[in-house]
Amino acid sequence: MSKIGVVTFPGSLDDGDAARAARISGAEVVRLWHADPDLHGVDAVVLPGGFSYGDYLRCGAIARFAPVMETIADAARGGMPVMGICNGFQILCEAHLLPGALTRNQHLHFRNRDQWLRMENSSTAWTNHFTEGQEILIPVKNGEGCYVADRRTLDELEANGQIVARYIRGNPNGSTRDIAAIRNEAGNVLGIMPHPEHAVEALTGPSLDGLGFFSSVLKHLADAKAAA
Repeated sequence: MSKIGVVTFPGSLDDGDAARAARISGAEVVRLWHADPDLHGVDAVVLPGGFSYGDYLRCGAIARFAPVMETIADAARGGMPVMGICNGFQILCEAHLLPGALTRNQHLHFRNRDQWLRMENSSTAWTNHFTEGQEILIPVKNGEGCYVADRRTLDELEANGQIVARYIRGNPNGSTRDIAAIRNEAGNVLGIMPHPEHAVEALTGPSLDGLGFFSSVLKHLADAKAAA
């Protein structure tokens, strides 16, 4: 059974939800602590949503210096799948594992609603369960979810297929080019602003679409082990 590590930072809110989603998908979950650089043998890592360090200074800017992040950064550069959700996406950008930045929502309001996305890339470690063009429904909740980057970076993301998902039927935060999720060039690191971990059970979510991200990484890991 593949092991997915879920990191808890001071101020993490959705680490329990991310762990539950990974467990429902069939993974063995390992809880990781921000101050412990040991990844304890995990095969993939989730950086959950929340307000790490109270979002002081800048969202994710303090968390990126946590001891566990140095280990995760090295592992990610070596190919380990890493997904950052909401605050986790912000941390990945601050750690320079993903380009660009997340800024204050253009309308200056916190947005909490069920949001439609269109999947743009199904070739990543975290999205192989989906098909390109597929529309999914998962919750979004953010105050600083507006993705920005310079034009050259945006054009490179477009050209390289690194835009993984876009907002459709309304952009909740003004994100440039409706970007909801991006990946690194290798495809193992994913940052997503909406919350797939809140769409894994019929009782509490608007859909089960969020499970696809977790089942995708399990398939990716299984395929990698089979090929080794």
